[in-house]
Amino acid sequence: PPKRPRSNRLGRNLRLLAALATDFGPHREIPLEALLPRYTTPTSKWLPLAGTSLHYRDEGPRDARHVLILVHGTSSSLHTWDGWVEQLSGEFRVIRMDLPGFGLTGPRPDQDYSIEAYVEVIHALSEALGVSRFALAGNSLGGLIAWRCAHKYPRRVEQLVLLDAGGYPFDKVPMLLQFGRLPLLRNLAERMTPRAIVEQQVYAIYGDPTRVNQALVDRYRDLLLREGNRKAFGLYARHTRLGDSAHLIPEIRTPTLILWGDRDRLIPVATAERFHRDLPGSRLIIYPGVGHVPMEEIPERSARDLRAFILDPPSRRLPRA
Repeated sequence: PPKRPRSNRLGRNLRLLAALATDFGPHREIPLEALLPRYTTPTSKWLPLAGTSLHYRDEGPRDARHVLILVHGTSSSLHTWDGWVEQLSGEFRVIRMDLPGFGLTGPRPDQDYSIEAYVEVIHALSEALGVSRFALAGNSLGGLIAWRCAHKYPRRVEQLVLLDAGGYPFDKVPMLLQFGRLPLLRNLAERMTPRAIVEQQVYAIYGDPTRVNQALVDRYRDLLLREGNRKAFGLYARHTRLGDSAHLIPEIRTPTLILWGDRDRLIPVATAERFHRDLPGSRLIIYPGVGHVPMEEIPERSARDLRAFILDPPSRRLPRA
């Protein structure tokens, strides 16, 4: 992707330093009750699961032919799928949740933020809602969880959709995970969350900075400050080993759609091509000028591509090797 002009980067860095100077110090956690009026809707529901009260939404017709479960990424929430729900819930039954440790759901008492535990959250939610077969879409961390779920429960996951998904080893560990792994930085991150840092990270995941607005930055920061979420993130980052299950990817035979932004600065587009090679019969769509979250940046186009795939998937699953 084209690099931003040096003058623009310098100006942004200077503004970041100025913002940090005025917002330096401990930042208090936000009680769940204070977040509910702003980040819930009449469709918000709660399910006792994994020791938490899982925040989820189940939208669209209950008798829809196709059920779609959506899984968000690191430091995100079910709100990342708002654009897709608007586009798809008239035709599909769409289920999404705040994973434990993120969004309004908050931390798990047992502090288990392993990928295996997240896979079981998806399985348990589908069981609780009486959904035996579904299409499963995930972004970033959610993509990793999605394909691991398809690998473990192949008879339940009918189609798999990966948006800028994790799964292969990183050449360079993302900055957020570095913060979670180093004790000093982790302790600071659990107490200090300057708005300028969150804003910088949001700009980093978007390919087109003009699509970022202040309400979006506020949402990411507010939900990060939900009681217990910063500590949960540190535990997740400390124990997650990126790429340790990549050898399982070629074993997946679920029909798969791969959607990727060519300006993804976190997981490069070469990873999309690797998924495409390792998943027989998969479809790959790369979006020019889009970053790490296509469902946020271009919801109409990416939802249209998903709809076409769900309604006309590859004709059959390939047998496992």
